[in-house]
Amino acid sequence: MTDLLWQKSGVRTDERIMRFLAGDDVVLDREFFLHDIDASKAHVGGLANIGIVTTDERDAIARELDVLADDFRAGRFVLDERYEDGHSAIEARLTERLGDAGRKVHTGRSRNDQILVATRLWLKAKLGELFDICRAVAGVCLDRASREALPLPGYTHLQRAVVSSTALWFAGFAEAFVDDARRAKDTLAWIDANPLGTAAGYGVNLPLDRAHTTQALGFGRLQANPIYAQLSRGKFEIGALDALGTALLDLRRLAWDLSLFTTAEYGFVQLPAEYTTGSSIMPNKRNPDVVELMRASYASVAAARSEIEHLLSLPSGYQRDLQFSKGAIFHGFHRGLDALALLPDLLARLEWNAPVMRAAIEPSMYATDVAIEQAVAGVPFREAYRKAADSATSAGEGRTPDSSLAARVSPGAAADLRLDELRARLDALSGA
Repeated sequence: MTDLLWQKSGVRTDERIMRFLAGDDVVLDREFFLHDIDASKAHVGGLANIGIVTTDERDAIARELDVLADDFRAGRFVLDERYEDGHSAIEARLTERLGDAGRKVHTGRSRNDQILVATRLWLKAKLGELFDICRAVAGVCLDRASREALPLPGYTHLQRAVVSSTALWFAGFAEAFVDDARRAKDTLAWIDANPLGTAAGYGVNLPLDRAHTTQALGFGRLQANPIYAQLSRGKFEIGALDALGTALLDLRRLAWDLSLFTTAEYGFVQLPAEYTTGSSIMPNKRNPDVVELMRASYASVAAARSEIEHLLSLPSGYQRDLQFSKGAIFHGFHRGLDALALLPDLLARLEWNAPVMRAAIEPSMYATDVAIEQAVAGVPFREAYRKAADSATSAGEGRTPDSSLAARVSPGAAADLRLDELRARLDALSGA
């Protein structure tokens, strides 16, 4: 390991303790490394603005940081156990290449605000991905809802309830993912605050150009108070995971539907072959493993959120406990976004089995229609309800799934899906 940034003379380092302190930090920092480099460039630009480094030193450091980023992307530079973390790797590289100019890069900042700003930039990028995926899912659902309205049994308590349609099903998840996209966008705006320049949580005795770093890094605003910058670590990560979790909860319910609908007992849906796998022992099996793992993915997000929440039983100021928050957000976001990213294509290509769905609509599923019609004719609804219940098995006489759907005129229901309204909400999010 290279010389430690914080090493004091005369103090021996114990390798076992160092391994425990470092943990898998340097590996995890690979996720943040390019963001850390970008933040370092912005920081050095700010230092030049207040005369701490010369313009020549600023330009030389910026060039070396660009080379480091290229080397990292190409695999020529590997962030490994030679370094305590990504921050020390950057400083070591600059010092090696530039000597004293490289040694100036850490002036006015701490590893505390370095990790805060790198994490913040990473979270912004991930929430942007979440926003894009949710928009894509909503768009696919709206497209399919507008093209096809096949009769589909509607269930409550997993029991056949009323006549529904594939269009109503798709429109339901379209609106869900429009809201999920909005949640991602709002959360991104909430965390879009620049903590760089707050140092170890108490500021520094320099007139740092924090407006420059805020603009250079594309933040919407400055996170002004250095104590709050530290307090926000973990808090903002939980907020981002909540936004991801909201979408994963909708995915879980959608995946549950598809898990049921693809069984032989239902037989409503056929998945694209690529989204199924075979059994290692039963030659006849095609299993919906992708859908099942989509359904399971929320667990990783919930676990990540819980881990960070438990870490935050802390006083104000930085505490080393927060190091463990990095692995949690990586695992939660990677698992969650990987699952969601498969959804648009799956929804675009799944096939409905229209004859089987229509055959599953039994006469009793028209009983609600009968009760409402009698109420419209003047029969008190509770009396109409009892009459329809008594004659539920014959409620379907003279009725078809299509006529039932056509009569469902309440706003948002099968005969009035409000797809244009949902499309307008989606377009408004997209800035269209």
